Amino acid sequence: MNEIQAFILGIIQGLTEFLPISSSGHLELGSALLGVQSTNNLYFTVLVHLATVLSTIIVFRKDILHLVTGLFSFRWNESARYVSLILISTIPILIIGIFFKDEVEQLFTGNLILVGSMLIITALLLFFAHVAKKRELPVTRGKAFIIGIAQVIAVLPGISRSGATIATGLLLGVKKEEVARFSFLMVLIPILGAAFLDIISKDVSQVYPINISSLVIGFVAAFLSGLAACSLMIKIIKKGKLIYFAIYCLLVAVFTIIYYFV
Repeated sequence: MNEIQAFILGIIQGLTEFLPISSSGHLELGSALLGVQSTNNLYFTVLVHLATVLSTIIVFRKDILHLVTGLFSFRWNESARYVSLILISTIPILIIGIFFKDEVEQLFTGNLILVGSMLIITALLLFFAHVAKKRELPVTRGKAFIIGIAQVIAVLPGISRSGATIATGLLLGVKKEEVARFSFLMVLIPILGAAFLDIISKDVSQVYPINISSLVIGFVAAFLSGLAACSLMIKIIKKGKLIYFAIYCLLVAVFTIIYYFV
């Protein structure tokens, strides 16, 4: 992987991690177009995901500081309740990550038919969320768990994590601003956990070599594009413009499937 490829894939990861268009699907498609198997490189994959985590922390720094401060009061308060909801939402992905990690990794083999098909499902989810009746309900334990299940489904390449979780929350009647905040904060633990599992489970001798400059460029590109995409996505959800992403996912799905056959 050279510096230009790392830059492009870093931008793809940063933008598509937060925009509801599937980072996994776009990375698979981008890797195929560039002739790079980025998902096979441990260091690059871990670093660009950590870059998006850092983007999330910066955008939601006030919320995170408020939650941490509330937790250290050692009382059952709003902060403790909210953190408990985040923990509940991670239960489904935790089970998949521990017991079915190898099976999930086998899905990322450049199967563009699978990617295209799942992008169509993402488009449908976003469309249904767009036309659903808007309500102002809070996130409850049951809703948190269901949104967590949506996050599990999003391990499939082509299913957008943010799209699936936000669409599910909206279909459950959760307030738009609240579901966006919850969706982005709930991903911090799974991404950090996945990065840790990757590091301890991989045989480093089998990792493809990559130069330091490509790693740095990929990280910076993912961080800056993620920072912009996260802030933009919050505004988009408030305005209820998910239908445009549904159309985009459908178009990319058609392109992906045609590209596979051509």
